[in-house]
Amino acid sequence: MPKPAASLLITRRRLLAGIALGGALVGCNTSQPAVGRSRLQWLAEARLPHRLAFQGTVAGGLSGIDYDAARREYVLLSDDRSDLDPARFYTANWALDGTPKLTGVASLRQADGATWPNRRQANRGVPVPDPEALRWRPDTDTLLWTSEGDLARGFGPALYESRRDGGLIRQIALPAMFAPDPDGRRGARDNLGLEGLALTTDLREVWLGMENALVQDGGVPSLEAAGAPCRFTRVDLASGRAIGQIAYQPDAIPLRPLVPGTYADNGVSEILMLDAHRMLVLERAYATGRGNSLRLYEIDTRAASDVLSLDALAPGNHRPAPKTLVADFATLGLTRLDNTEGMCWGPPLPDGRRLLVVVSDDNFNPLQITQFAAFAYTDRP
Repeated sequence: MPKPAASLLITRRRLLAGIALGGALVGCNTSQPAVGRSRLQWLAEARLPHRLAFQGTVAGGLSGIDYDAARREYVLLSDDRSDLDPARFYTANWALDGTPKLTGVASLRQADGATWPNRRQANRGVPVPDPEALRWRPDTDTLLWTSEGDLARGFGPALYESRRDGGLIRQIALPAMFAPDPDGRRGARDNLGLEGLALTTDLREVWLGMENALVQDGGVPSLEAAGAPCRFTRVDLASGRAIGQIAYQPDAIPLRPLVPGTYADNGVSEILMLDAHRMLVLERAYATGRGNSLRLYEIDTRAASDVLSLDALAPGNHRPAPKTLVADFATLGLTRLDNTEGMCWGPPLPDGRRLLVVVSDDNFNPLQITQFAAFAYTDRP
């Protein structure tokens, strides 16, 4: 979901010495100590220029990222709803001692090969995707991506699979619980849909992460309360069927707006598998005049009850996934926290730790930034 930002754009990059081209570290300087017991150690930070012109498109709105190990490049999804250019994804290289370099762009396409329309051009019966999350399938060389939906025109959240050239392979049907209801009593909320997507380590399934609760499950987070849980749905890729679902409880909004009563929110912005069952969950909050909060949690999907058959979540009828704080990004030394929506594993580090890479969605807003950040991840504190 797009989030505003109130602070001015500041260009600054802090980098460590001894970082190799292609994204892998060859001599990581660990002089910057970890803060507390955080399992993330800051390695590098960089920004793309605002509204960067690239191959006839305006680059920005980067809401999803994954790493294609075979080609040694990152894949980046723009959440432009075809307003500036047709819905698309980019490829990029990032040597951590420099600025990310875009290397290609592909338009996402409908079944008939046409690009997706914007809201001014869409015909009845054709949704306008709001792209939010992506994962690269190395076994099939295809792209899985989500749309938060086109609720105003009657289309709910969606999961698609596309070829590397952007051609559509299929739309994978989601459970009926996500479909918008004309009277607004059921389904996903506008702009609070499928923000997270995680491919399982065996490549056979994906988890779909909702930003906030379905309408029938309860309210969204407030400053005083956490609100209702959101649903994470497990989908079998071979059959295209939902085969499980758990509940996840986001925090209450952790920041108070500078002016009481102005906008603030909190929700899930991305999910990522640690192993077969453990998952990282990124919660992203915003408060007017205060900026963003980013907190990373770990859950074990086995520790929650299956809620796929539950029509509505209520206290006592399910067990949400317990969560453990991995890191508060405010303690990690970044120059700024912005609207971070993408998270992936990069190439492995020489010391055995994993490289965690995140990217922020600038909403094509000059007051926001497209920020790439890289961290060394330690599995246990």
